Amino acid sequence: MNDVMIIDWPTVATRLHPSDSVAVVKRPLPAGARLRLPGGDEILAQAIPPGHKMALCVLSPGDAVLKYGQYIGRASQPIRPGDHVHSHNLAAGDLPNAAERRAHLAAATQVGLASGPPREFLGYSRPTGSVGTRNYVAVISSVNCSASVSRYVAEAFRGPDFAKDFPNVDGVIAMTHKSGCAMDPGEPTRLLQQVLAGVACHPNVGGYALIGLGCEVNQVASLAQNSRLSPASGGGPGPVVLNIQQAGGARKTVDAGIAAVKQILPRANGSRREPHPASRLTLGLNCGGSDGYSGCTANPALGVASDLLVAHGGASVLAETPEIYGAEHLLAQRAVSPEVRDKLLALIAWWEDHARRHNTSIDNNPSFGNRQGGLTTIYEKSLGAIAKAGQAPLSAVYQYAEAIRSPGLSFMDTPGYDPVSMTGLMAGGCNVAVFTTGRGSVYGCKPTPCVKVASNTLLYQRQGDDMDINAGGILDGSRTIEEVGAAIFEEILLVASGKKTRSEACGMGDEEFAPWILGPTL
Repeated sequence: MNDVMIIDWPTVATRLHPSDSVAVVKRPLPAGARLRLPGGDEILAQAIPPGHKMALCVLSPGDAVLKYGQYIGRASQPIRPGDHVHSHNLAAGDLPNAAERRAHLAAATQVGLASGPPREFLGYSRPTGSVGTRNYVAVISSVNCSASVSRYVAEAFRGPDFAKDFPNVDGVIAMTHKSGCAMDPGEPTRLLQQVLAGVACHPNVGGYALIGLGCEVNQVASLAQNSRLSPASGGGPGPVVLNIQQAGGARKTVDAGIAAVKQILPRANGSRREPHPASRLTLGLNCGGSDGYSGCTANPALGVASDLLVAHGGASVLAETPEIYGAEHLLAQRAVSPEVRDKLLALIAWWEDHARRHNTSIDNNPSFGNRQGGLTTIYEKSLGAIAKAGQAPLSAVYQYAEAIRSPGLSFMDTPGYDPVSMTGLMAGGCNVAVFTTGRGSVYGCKPTPCVKVASNTLLYQRQGDDMDINAGGILDGSRTIEEVGAAIFEEILLVASGKKTRSEACGMGDEEFAPWILGPTL
């Protein structure tokens, strides 16, 4: 007869808050092992995968389950100490006292964030006063019908001599998408133009050309008149605007586009990196392919880095509204004013109505990979995701792709789908981004460099070509959350000064541009 494995639970699992009824398992636990728990020894009835939850107490059907000291759902079946807690016995349920959680929230007390000595990075000064961390020339398509032509123009500048001829330009990129016509000419078109204009005036874009077909709803001439665009940002007296139908077809438009970019490139190449304070950085915060460790390691470490940047006068922007659902009260309590608080809560109400109108549930947000990695309900996912925002007060709330104007921590309304969310943050003006992942996202985001942080060491080792920083040391105790957060902040400064991220080194970022498409395709 084999000996029974005896395990002291704190060596194999992490309890994130003293009131939690579950702990996060750090390594696989086999069925049949004897687990030493606070209430006595228990034999594990099921194997528990790493990143998943283990019960620490008896839970009856309907009992609230707590993680991070917060509600993540209700037991749907009787749960014994040591049981695997996941989709088979945990349901989202209704938030307790939801109305009270969203009403009468007081404005936050200002949190003092220690900044340390002034920090700088090497960036590109722009005529608009913004500062770039990269220097691209963008070929922007107004409609999918001009996407191929835009791509052909950009590809003409990918030869071996480009870096030699234009050493200060990171490349010519085609910003193409799947929309632009057969759409509502009202809000959906306005939103698309907001995104495309955000690309054109982005700090990391040193010049651009706009290419349309000619008969689309999203007229390229209308886009050129967007209030966010200034004449100087196009590399001359006004933006380069081309229409395929007016130019005489695809081949002639490609030739005209190549000629236009050749005129823009010398001016873009005249830019040089120079010192700027860290306060000129606008950081986009995102997570994707999350697992049960993301909220314990990578996300709170990114929160530390975000606080450090805010303390130095920079801007940090959280997004993904469906992924703060159930945890929005934690942000609302940090709002600097009732107006900021109410704008945030109005976004939550919009998403609740949006889900109802489409006969779906926000709790469907956790993906297949999220659930495989140990996340069960949207509340659990949100509590982990919101850790990226650190402890700074919430200073502003923005609509999708709206220009980010104020320093400090802010929030942007975006879907939870990573490419769409990151596109909104980029179009809002984020000149650097950090993306945490537990399952292994390979996301890249031109023209904004994207630092990727692995939530666990196994992922970092398995996908080393994609990951910039390993937060897995937090799990084994070799590094603290504060140490990893400080490392992320240092990496942000290095990347802002020109160091290539792993996704840039792999060539990622050309196909991930994905504006939020509202309304029906007509």
